[in-house]
Amino acid sequence: MTFPAWVFRSNSTAFDLVQIDKKSYENADIPEDHVLIRVRAVSLNYRDLIGWKNLAGRKLDGRVPASDGAGEIVACGSAVRQWKAGDRVAGCFFQAWQTEPFDSIHHKKDLGGTLDGMLQEYVCLPESGVVNIPSHMSFEQGATLPCAALTAWYALRSRGGLRKDQTVLCLGTGGVSIFALQIASKMGAKVFITSKDHEKLAKAKELGGFETIHYLETPEWGKEILKRTQDRGVDHIVEVGGPGTLEKSMQCITAGGHIALIGVLTGFGASNTSLFPLLAKNVRLNGIYVGPRDQFIAMNAFMEETHFEPVIDRVFDMQHALQAFEYLASGKHFGKVVIRV
Repeated sequence: MTFPAWVFRSNSTAFDLVQIDKKSYENADIPEDHVLIRVRAVSLNYRDLIGWKNLAGRKLDGRVPASDGAGEIVACGSAVRQWKAGDRVAGCFFQAWQTEPFDSIHHKKDLGGTLDGMLQEYVCLPESGVVNIPSHMSFEQGATLPCAALTAWYALRSRGGLRKDQTVLCLGTGGVSIFALQIASKMGAKVFITSKDHEKLAKAKELGGFETIHYLETPEWGKEILKRTQDRGVDHIVEVGGPGTLEKSMQCITAGGHIALIGVLTGFGASNTSLFPLLAKNVRLNGIYVGPRDQFIAMNAFMEETHFEPVIDRVFDMQHALQAFEYLASGKHFGKVVIRV
């Protein structure tokens, strides 16, 4: 088949919509263990902003951005056995991470980082680098799963061992935190969630939030959570803030609790925070960077069973991709920002 391959490429200040040379993909032209996917939707993560603005020192000029996307398979390589044309799939963030343990070599095959991402009309991926999206989800919903959803799932279920009788603290109302709220509440856990926006807190309550805290009105939110838990603290914390919030997180974690260190929303700077509370409370501190493919499959089965509905704030058309990135950067979103390809 022949198609015009439209892609976005980053140049650190904007995005260029480029029509590259037309490619002809007959079945013989696709690597034997790859599938050709017509991308239908892409979702954005804070990581995409970091890459675009070169905040982490990775020079991604010329790279197609966005790790998260979903679409349908239109052709398969000659050796592909587990997929067929028409299958609805999402790409895996780490293309080579199939199961635990993690290996640093997986960083060499991350979509939107070392590899071109999903913000393009067609992408060719290894058959082991994609998973089925839940049957009840749209492409837009399926596109939200590879990074934020899997990160929340891996943090709470796989590394955290979350149980239904436990408590969880989610910081903020971005993609990972809202997925963590939904996953934990569907499991029967009690979820505390913070925000600086009363309207967002009200929405979080509707999604199953047990307790909400406005962190500008309650700057000592760590102490407040201790108070609300009768000085016990919470069992799990989805720590997406980083240096600026870790001290308060350590303050309100229970003895023997679990902190999933996920994000750097407060920056990359060094922190003078004492780590002694981790020792004194015998806390588990896990660094979380998405998750492996087998956990992606397990999460999707859970979402299928529970008829899980990802929260999408806004959907932009592809020609408005730059506005989608700017909207994500504004912090006005609740849940995920999606681009329809």
